[in-house]
Amino acid sequence: MHGPTTSLPASVSAWLLVLLCLVSGAYCVRRVRRSAREARGAAAGGAVMGFGMALMAVPSGIGPWGPGILLAVFCGAVLHAVWLLRGGMHHAHHLVGSLAMAYMALTTAPGRGHGGGPPLVTGALLLYFAGYVLLGGARLVTAGGGAPQLAGGPQVSPAELTRACRLAMGIGMLAMLPGL
Repeated sequence: MHGPTTSLPASVSAWLLVLLCLVSGAYCVRRVRRSAREARGAAAGGAVMGFGMALMAVPSGIGPWGPGILLAVFCGAVLHAVWLLRGGMHHAHHLVGSLAMAYMALTTAPGRGHGGGPPLVTGALLLYFAGYVLLGGARLVTAGGGAPQLAGGPQVSPAELTRACRLAMGIGMLAMLPGL
């Protein structure tokens, strides 16, 4: 994930990815505070994912201890996602995302040369997140018809905003995986 940024456009796009992930994480924190008890676990998992992705996407890296700390955090997130599966398989995406982040942290740990994991695992994750982004984008586009309209323009429902947040983090994962 972290390598020397060779050009200004690459650096700008990396910082935009960091910003996108930070905003997504902050929105998930807001959802934790405003959600019913059942929905707080998923929102908290989203917040951890958003902030962790932001840290992992910082172009200059996060120091030699960063990948190890992120690996520990995302192993905890994997356990949390397994716990959420008690509520139904609709939480499986949290598990896949947490496993993907743990995998990326592991492959970027110091002492692994240039990093990189098995191409088959990276390719499978790329396929999963590409499908997730395409399906999520299609759902988001088709869901916009029922939102109430006000004089100021189109309104966005909380459900659509949550879908957009998840889509943004899926796009972030899709952008980060080829860097392994």
